[in-house]
Formats: sequence, structure tokens, C-alpha cells
Amino acid sequence: MLEWNRNGGIARVNGLLDEILPSNRFYQQRLKVSGPCRSAEDFLAVPMLMKKELVADALAHPPYGTNLTYPLERYVRYHQTSGTTGTPLRVLDTAETWDWWGRCWVEVLRSAGVTAKDRLFFAFSFAPSIGFWSAYHGASMLGCLCIPAGGTSSSQRLRMILDTGATVLLCTPSYALHLAEVSRREGINLRDLQVRITIHAGEPGASIPGTRARIQETWNALVIDHAGATEVGAYGLGCLRGRGVHVNEEEFIAEVVRPGTCEPAAEGELGELVITNLGRGAWPVIRYRTGDLVRARRGLCECGSSYLLLDGGIVGRADEMITVRGMNVFPSALEDVIRSVADLAEYRIIVTKNGEMDELVVELEASRPQCNQVSQTIRHQMGIRVNVRPAAPGSLSCSDGKAGRIVDLRHAR
Repeated sequence: MLEWNRNGGIARVNGLLDEILPSNRFYQQRLKVSGPCRSAEDFLAVPMLMKKELVADALAHPPYGTNLTYPLERYVRYHQTSGTTGTPLRVLDTAETWDWWGRCWVEVLRSAGVTAKDRLFFAFSFAPSIGFWSAYHGASMLGCLCIPAGGTSSSQRLRMILDTGATVLLCTPSYALHLAEVSRREGINLRDLQVRITIHAGEPGASIPGTRARIQETWNALVIDHAGATEVGAYGLGCLRGRGVHVNEEEFIAEVVRPGTCEPAAEGELGELVITNLGRGAWPVIRYRTGDLVRARRGLCECGSSYLLLDGGIVGRADEMITVRGMNVFPSALEDVIRSVADLAEYRIIVTKNGEMDELVVELEASRPQCNQVSQTIRHQMGIRVNVRPAAPGSLSCSDGKAGRIVDLRHAR
């Protein structure tokens, strides 16, 4: 599955090593015996990196850790991971690597059909998490008019989209559906807007068929998925045919391994995505285990891209897989069923333990008949019984950030 020559693999990796090894203490310790990468085999001998190692390094050398190639004075951008799976990780960029982020996003935008004539509306809070900060930078580099909407309500954002004639909406997929629900209450017809493309990141959704179809139907726009991470960069180019996300292999080396192992996954097999970023020498990650589960496929896609396809986008997180009566279940699969029945309703998944077995409860802002229908559809399509119960309207709030839809009570005391 490793595509070594597309991005000038040997030369790019050795250029990265030449840049970081003289001064980056983290990689000096990690790659003590590393010499030049003469082949893919040499590269695959480099140990894989896990987030917990970066967190441990930052805790041992606060506040930023030792994965810094340059003096602190060179760094101009600060971001941190969301901390949803543990301690937040602080990540820094120099002006050069921030421009690299921007160039990666230029490719995301261009591949989606965005041009300098477009007006981009950024419906997110501009908090310390990476969010769409880099997308904003990339859109500016492309020459687009950028419209920030941090600190405004959903109602105000809809009015801003209408008043400014925004043509591209960037937000999480769940927030796009939330805006659609608000538009119904406010009497705003989304088809009166000029939005022609919606681009989504931050959570699975835009590649989930049910969710994608709802966004496309309500916004009457082309729906584009994107994948990236604070630690890694903006690596995902949305497939124009909705098949998932293509990896920008000019700037990233992608591998897929079987979960819990270092063995390469077969084509189409569910595995964990491992990423190396080639243009971020100031804060690099080499063979980084993202924790994202994907099904990768090679070959020319029907959208025309020959980049590695993550079929169906990010299927889920390795640490979010739930085993119910011997069956592995991902929240994204449940979302697909829910969207096929309950349209724009907000929901929450509660995971509990019954002896040694995981149990699922779905709370849904919908009527009892709809809940019963969702429960029956889950049982029919997935072969599992799930208690789906109604929640009061507005009780499962949606923000413009990652949707916190999973409540794990398995280890609660």
C-alpha cells in the first residue's frame, strides 16, 4: 500500500532528516541509529510514533516538549489538540511551516472546485484547536474573500451568509445540519443562498452516505469531505464523487496497518492510518499512528484522482469501536442509519457495560415513533438491538466544533 516514488520519497525523507536531526532533540533520541533512507525498506524500519509518546515528552519537558527543530523565537503559530482522548498536545509552527499548511489547503480548495472568485464563510469559533485556521490561511493564499464568523450565533451566521453572498461554507458536518435546522425555524430558505460548495472537517460525517445526502439535499450544494490533524497537517482531498478522501501524496506518505500491529493492511481491509508529513520540518511527525480507521484503495478513482483513496473517509477512531454481542460497531455506522430515518435530529450515543459486554443506548431528539423506527432499522441493517429513546428538543446541543456525541460510561465508578 506504500507509494514511495510519487512524492520523491527518498529525497524528501532524507531532506527532512537533514533538517531535523542536527537540532531536534526528540528525533535525535528517537532516531539514534537512523542513517540515510535508501529504500522503502529503510523507511519502514523507522519506528512508528504514537500520540502518547508526544504527550509524555511534552509532560517531561513542558510546555512544548522537545519536538522543536528551531529556537522558540522562530515559531509564530500556536495550536493544541482537542484533548478529547487525553491530555491536549501543544503544537507550534514557524512562518515557513504555516505557509506549508496553507499550500496544502490550497490543494484541498482547488480540488473541490474553489477559485479566487469564491467567497468563503468560516463557521467555527477560531479557538486554539486547529479548526479551520489553516483553511483560512490557504483561502487567503488562493485569493478568496474570507468571511470569519467566530463569536456569532447560528442565526447571525445564516444572515451573514445571505448578506455577504457567500459561495462556500466551511464547518463540521453536524454543524451544517444544525444550521439547516435553525434556518427552518428562522424561515430562511437555504436555496435562496448562493452557497454552491460545503467543505467539512473535524469529525466523520461528510463521507457517511446518510449524512452527506442530508447536507447535499438541504444546502443544494456539492459536499466535500476533508481529513487532517493538528499533529499531521491537511492531508485529505475530498473525492468529488463522494467516495471518501484522497491523500495528498505530494506532501504526505500514507500507510495503513492492521489495528494494534505494525503489519500492513491489505487493500480494502480496515486498518489504522499512519502518516508522515514531508514539509513540516519545524514540528515533524514520521510514521505517526493517527488512530483513524480507514479502508485504503489504489487505482484511478472515478473522480479522476490517482491518489490513495480512503474509501468512505475516516470510518472511525480505533478507541471508539464498540463491541456489542460480538459485533464491532462504529458510531459512524449508527449515524448513517439515524440520518436515513430522523433527518436533521440531534442524537447522543451512550455506551455502558453489562458484565463483559458493551451495551448501547441512543438518545434522539425525535418522536417516539421515529425512535422505534430507528431502533428497528438498526436491528435490520446491523443485526444488533439498541435502545433508542426520545430526548427533549434542544437538550442535545450542537456546537460549531467537534460533536461530542459519545458518552462512554464503561469505566465510570
